[in-house]
Amino acid sequence: MPDSAIRPRKEFGKTIAADITHRLREEIIACALAPGEPLRFDVLRERFGASFTTLREALTALAAEGLVDAQEQRGFRVAPVSRQDLMEITDARVLVEVELIRRSIARGDDDWEIAVISTLHRLKRIEQRDPEHPLRDPEWKIAHRQFHEALVSACGSATLLAIRAELFDRAERYRHLSANFRPRPRDKAGEHQAIMQAAISRNADLAVQLIETHIRSTADNVATYAAHLLDTE
Repeated sequence: MPDSAIRPRKEFGKTIAADITHRLREEIIACALAPGEPLRFDVLRERFGASFTTLREALTALAAEGLVDAQEQRGFRVAPVSRQDLMEITDARVLVEVELIRRSIARGDDDWEIAVISTLHRLKRIEQRDPEHPLRDPEWKIAHRQFHEALVSACGSATLLAIRAELFDRAERYRHLSANFRPRPRDKAGEHQAIMQAAISRNADLAVQLIETHIRSTADNVATYAAHLLDTE
């Protein structure tokens, strides 16, 4: 398997600040902390038992990822969602993902193919537990990330993989909004199967067409069914 395949993007737990950063990131991505919600130091200090300096370090790290807004003289808040942000993230993801999948298809070996197939198999097994609401299962979110990481893992660029990982995280909030508000389940399992088959068949043109449709479908669902949450400021 390629060196860059399926490894955690960020370590946590080594310091208090890193642990708090991880926990807040997960809550923001899952929309447990709502877009635009203030992140007050007194509340966070009581919750985490951490110093002002440690909390500021964690929030500053999340601000650098685009998940938190630092407001002059007003502290921090969860970054709001907006139509413009959604479109910018979507366009950037398409540009990066298409390039990395093309590179991986051109460079990938047998171990790469095995990683793509095995991560999709695990994702399918987890989906069988609750096919209509897979995002409720934390293991599905991990397996979903691992499948998409496996697809691009043979690209040969650690820098582009890091950029892709940050965009993937920023898009996660919109995936939750899409799942929460669309009126009927989406056939993501079928989409993943088609992408996997195109990739291991080395049909790069079809694979990039499918991955772009896959990414843009989420944006379209949010814009259609969760429009009331966008551009509310």
